[in-house]
Amino acid sequence: MQYKRILLKLSGEALMGERQYGIDPKRLAEYAEEIKKVVDLGIQVAIVIGGGNIFRGVAGASNGMDRVQGDHMGMLATVINGLALQSALEDADVHTRLLTALEIKEVAEPYIKRKAIRHLEKGRVVIFGAGTGNPYFTTDSAAVLRAIEVNADVILKGTRVDGIYNEDPEKNTEAIKFDHISFDEVLKQGLKVMDTTAFTLSQENELPIIVFDMNTKGNLLKVVSGENIGTKVNL
Repeated sequence: MQYKRILLKLSGEALMGERQYGIDPKRLAEYAEEIKKVVDLGIQVAIVIGGGNIFRGVAGASNGMDRVQGDHMGMLATVINGLALQSALEDADVHTRLLTALEIKEVAEPYIKRKAIRHLEKGRVVIFGAGTGNPYFTTDSAAVLRAIEVNADVILKGTRVDGIYNEDPEKNTEAIKFDHISFDEVLKQGLKVMDTTAFTLSQENELPIIVFDMNTKGNLLKVVSGENIGTKVNL
């Protein structure tokens, strides 16, 4: 396998499936099966999920809500998504632990770096909930931070498009897809991969990012096997 330890970043919207909001159990089950295939090969998997299918702090703030309150609501939304994914993974016979940056000891373990690494070493999938635990930081930032802390080899950003394009492929069918691109070129062209804070943190720590279509069956396995799927961002 190309990687020993990965961090998979999923958007909250990805869990909606064909719904307008909330969580689609069918999509959860599909993701659990894809993750199980990778775990069964001995690859250590950590996951960060967004909360946009339930609540976005930025959207709340734009409607007059206090931004800090809104961001905390968003963090709790990621915990809900984490619990849902944990349940789906355990239904697929995958041992899983949910660790949260905000202490909610009745439903999840508090995040401790050494404990997270130990879970990974034992072959358990580790889901990181509640972002970084701080307002004004996105789950992209949380994904990069946790990946660095647990020494992940790569960040795999699962999206609904099959990589990074020079323009939005859903708006322009002539958009050009990149197979490989450097961090500097992404910044130069103003391409949207992650928010600036997360992207810069990844660049400074020389942590590669692969953007790929998570909704295509078998893609996750292909990515960790080293196949040329999606777009790889590195130095």
